[in-house]
Amino acid sequence: MHFFKSIFLAIPILLICSSSSPDKPVAGNWQFIADKWVSFGVDRDVIHLGDLRDDFRQIKVRVTDAPLQMLDMKVHFDNGDVQDVPLRAVIRKGEETRVIDLDGGLRHLKKIEFWYETAGRQGRARVAVWGKR
Repeated sequence: MHFFKSIFLAIPILLICSSSSPDKPVAGNWQFIADKWVSFGVDRDVIHLGDLRDDFRQIKVRVTDAPLQMLDMKVHFDNGDVQDVPLRAVIRKGEETRVIDLDGGLRHLKKIEFWYETAGRQGRARVAVWGKR
């Protein structure tokens, strides 16, 4: 009986901990798209989304594990259009960019390029892209 009581009491705690994960956006119907681990220094990385099955109206980028200075981002769509998104912001560990409205409304993403500079030597940063329909 004590075993079942312990499990019954632990379930709400596990649900609270899992719902506050730093990898998940705080509110809304945001869907995880893809992520990339980035290294130190000024660099450029690409997240390829060729097999992505969903279209999105908005995206945002969440940074975990280390701070990052995001300089610029280019969103490439499947029809060849490119949207330049100047960010020029320091994103602290666990924070995210502003919501970025995609030109033309509901769009199919092909890849996302981003230029960044790691802020400090606190380990590699994880850059995660989230989308909303």
